[in-house]
Amino acid sequence: MTLRKPAFPPIFKTLRRAALGAVLGCAPQALVAQEPDREVRLTSRSGTLNLTGSLLGYDGRYLRIATEHGELTLPLAGVTCEGASCPDPDAWVPELRLSGAARLGELVLPALVEGYARAQGWEPERVESHEGHALYSLALPREAGEAEEKLRVSFRLTSTEDGFADLLANEADMAMAERLLDTEELSLARDAGLGRLDAPGRLQLVGLDALVPVVAPGRRLQALSLSQLSRLFAGEITDWSRLGEVAGPVRLHLEAETSGQAQGFETLVLERMERSLSAEVVRHTDADALAAAVVADPGAIGMLPFGRLGAAQPLALTGPCGLRGTARPESVTTGDFPLTLPLVLYRPMRRLPEAAEAFLAWIATSEAQLVLRRAGVTGLAPIPIPIESQGGRIAGAVLSAGGDVALEDLHRMLRVLGSRQRLSTTFRFEAGETALDAVSRSRVVQLAQAIRDGRHSGESLLLAGFSDGRGGPVANHDLSLERAEAVRAAVLSLLGGEMPSGASLEVAAFGEAMPMGCDDTETGRGINRRVELWVAPLR
Repeated sequence: MTLRKPAFPPIFKTLRRAALGAVLGCAPQALVAQEPDREVRLTSRSGTLNLTGSLLGYDGRYLRIATEHGELTLPLAGVTCEGASCPDPDAWVPELRLSGAARLGELVLPALVEGYARAQGWEPERVESHEGHALYSLALPREAGEAEEKLRVSFRLTSTEDGFADLLANEADMAMAERLLDTEELSLARDAGLGRLDAPGRLQLVGLDALVPVVAPGRRLQALSLSQLSRLFAGEITDWSRLGEVAGPVRLHLEAETSGQAQGFETLVLERMERSLSAEVVRHTDADALAAAVVADPGAIGMLPFGRLGAAQPLALTGPCGLRGTARPESVTTGDFPLTLPLVLYRPMRRLPEAAEAFLAWIATSEAQLVLRRAGVTGLAPIPIPIESQGGRIAGAVLSAGGDVALEDLHRMLRVLGSRQRLSTTFRFEAGETALDAVSRSRVVQLAQAIRDGRHSGESLLLAGFSDGRGGPVANHDLSLERAEAVRAAVLSLLGGEMPSGASLEVAAFGEAMPMGCDDTETGRGINRRVELWVAPLR
């Protein structure tokens, strides 16, 4: 099978965030500058329209071109196209170009591509691979002759930042990210005409991962607080004796600076506590190299992705309130583990080929979730968490309850939830607001789709709202109720205003009655601001 190389124009190949502002500061048109090798001339069938521009893409029906008037989308059937880059509809093969986080592009998404091909009865083949790039072909086998190619998926393996730069430069259809884009990046995307990348449909949640503190096997240390973790990696704690261990120097290990997970760690643990990363950190090319270094060094501490811990000894995360978070599949899926990070795809307001859209839709299926688990990533399928397995949570609620949480509040919570089962689907919010965060907006879409597909037929769904511990009990109860109602309204809006027959969706609010994290840090408070999904048979 002869294949062309992925169409990655040779512009903005090494853009970093610092350069993006300069590029956009000139004008958004800088991102759709015409390229001579992609130039096409379009004439409408009626002869009333004549355009010259640079071909940006073709989805099987529509051409996307950059002109002196900006970016335009036109149906190929309505124009005559002249130029070497004009697509041939008879020979055209749909392609999806992905660029960004190497962790997603090396293992997770290739596994999904191969799983999708098998689910369709196609043959996946890795037809091209060189440093930083890979190209997969998905083809329908033929009894004789050449296979019929259905879809190509190409990967450029760099970092979250470079994936975002490629998206701006039209070198990728979607950016692979292992952290959420920050406000500056989202603003740059809007200025470039890509739309709101954190909006539902623009951010596709692939799975969830977590960063886990690890030490060499055999250490007595079992847990750290987020404050201790930040002081360690800021270089303020330099000897293990400060943590009750045998005296010895602390040596810090992280993945490369371009790792989105390492960047997420700095944001969640250091920046939120107004600390800076120590210059003594040893960097590693990947998780396997980092794990091996920590295992070999009794003085080491590092941060590893959940599921890639190797032989290193994981540590729990604790706080002054006595609550302890341990990385487990259910705590990562719910986001209750403090250092949970999303694995996402960002897509701009651009048309994609139907074959690419079908693959992206398949990622949310139960079949795809099995593929994700085999790839070592926590998927999006709801995990049932029975009430009887939540003794630790309930005990923590009792022990951490302050003067604002009366015993009758805990009794009411147990009466309401006691006959139900929690699902791992959880929604979280911005500080002091009823606005869902970007990941939770994606979860709303998933829940609405599950309800529409009948996966909750015969069930009573309950959205249970909780708050952090700031503010008074009445205000916290009201805010947690508003959040539960906001999720319900968002789900119903996607369902056309009402639940289908055979299922119900209710709300309840419990304020600060069952914290999952300690309120001494913004990370802990963010965990506590949540709406949980509980289910029971419909009566």
